[in-house]
Amino acid sequence: MTPTSYDYSTRKGILPISWNDFHGLVKALAVAVAPWRPEIILPVLRGGAYPGALLAQILQVEVYPVRLSRRENDVVVHESPRWLVEPPPVVAGRRVLVVDEMCSTGETITLVRQRALALGAAEARAAVLYAHTWGVAVPDYIGLITDELVLNPWDREIFTDGAFRFHPEYVTALTQQGVAADSSLLVPTTQFIAQKVS
Repeated sequence: MTPTSYDYSTRKGILPISWNDFHGLVKALAVAVAPWRPEIILPVLRGGAYPGALLAQILQVEVYPVRLSRRENDVVVHESPRWLVEPPPVVAGRRVLVVDEMCSTGETITLVRQRALALGAAEARAAVLYAHTWGVAVPDYIGLITDELVLNPWDREIFTDGAFRFHPEYVTALTQQGVAADSSLLVPTTQFIAQKVS
């Protein structure tokens, strides 16, 4: 059977993360990871793009995004992650840090780490912003351990039919928590209008 979405019924409560919280969590990971001196960061797109890019900037190391996913067009359609963009050969002989947003089962992190090692990485470790209690064994570095439903600042809203709307997956997840997806859970932003439009 192919899943249609993730099961959020095991989450306990909700945890809205602000952009400031995100920055603080990445700084905490930087402090934890720095003594190991990673040479390459492999952020797992899409969710890992945000912490991976910022961590690479803070630590001043090379970054090569990878992509494997259970999703197609933002809909979960595969039981296991499928490779879309693999690690580059430049990982050979280097200390590689795999960075993702969340660790639940650890399957994605494990696949990326194994692929990096198969390409000759000297060592491969993993860092995540968050891990559920049932996924703490896989990453080497974890910013926050929580079984709450984490609401990230970068994916709470989508733009469709000319309007910003709460991401439908979050609406479903919040419903499973008995919480209404109202505007109080959206990320407060300064409103701008694009200065050039073709």
